Amino acid sequence: MTTLLAIARRVAGRLLSSLPALLGVVVITFVLMRVMPGDPAVSFASGPSAGAAEIAEVRHKMGLDKPLPVQLVRYLGDIATGNLGHSLGTGQPVTADMAQRLPASLELTFTALIIALSAALPLGCAAALRPGSIVDHIVRMLCTAGVCVPTFVSGLLLIYVFYYLLGIAPDPTARINIFAASPPDITGFYLIDFALVGNWEGWWAAFSQLLLPACTMALFVLAPLARMTRASMLAVLGSDFIRTANAMGLSRGRIIVAYALRNALLPVLTITGIVFSTMLGANVLVEKVFSWPGVASYALDALLAADYAPVQAFVLLMASIFVLVNVAIDILYGIADPRVSVE
Repeated sequence: MTTLLAIARRVAGRLLSSLPALLGVVVITFVLMRVMPGDPAVSFASGPSAGAAEIAEVRHKMGLDKPLPVQLVRYLGDIATGNLGHSLGTGQPVTADMAQRLPASLELTFTALIIALSAALPLGCAAALRPGSIVDHIVRMLCTAGVCVPTFVSGLLLIYVFYYLLGIAPDPTARINIFAASPPDITGFYLIDFALVGNWEGWWAAFSQLLLPACTMALFVLAPLARMTRASMLAVLGSDFIRTANAMGLSRGRIIVAYALRNALLPVLTITGIVFSTMLGANVLVEKVFSWPGVASYALDALLAADYAPVQAFVLLMASIFVLVNVAIDILYGIADPRVSVE
């Protein structure tokens, strides 16, 4: 119970200390959107041919007819009440649009992260156990290629090979094949919703649709995860307690898994949190290439149309997720290494 209270106090303290940073993100985003060139009222008032009265009506609806400080105070008050505004592009409240699209982005990001970790941890460990070998050189070459190749290029290459040439991947459009029925809206995560209702045929259809975009994102984040695993494992393998374990005659597998890998996971946890937060905001190219209906592509469309509310809500959402991920990493630190106190 004492440990749980300490964790709760730490979480509450971190969240409270993050409020000024979130406020700064909101204010900076608000100002940047207002100083962008162009008048969004003209775009949403049927284009340049719209009359002055129609443009004035749209400006009033968007609150652009007020002084900038008044707009900012009003916007901060709306955020405090949970009102993130309306999207002029969809005509819906931004919170409703975000709630509909966020599960798609999270499902894609979580799947990509799982694939990346499943490949990065073994590759990093293999490279660290044989430094300077052919395995080490291959791992470093893969990491370099993963960083150098943009996600839209790797995505198009995967589509060309697995969809166009081999024909084993489904049509890379949306979250599920157009001929398949969507699952009941329980959590918004298609894989979970299909599993909850026991529709495994639909689950496989959703997973097949998810695999290519997830692999595209995983290739991009594989490099930092594998390189951090390799560097951390090399440092741990040269430690005194590893030499002591070898001198005591412990098995090689037990030393690597129980002692070396567990201690090497702490830096990997840190980079994983950073990578996850980056993936959520940087997967816009993947969402565009695969027509994935996520929040990043939604925010990009709004930005191109000078639709303020969705862009501001997206930035606030990403900042909030970044704070929550860092708090979760702090807690996982204490679980992975008891020497790190939750106090």
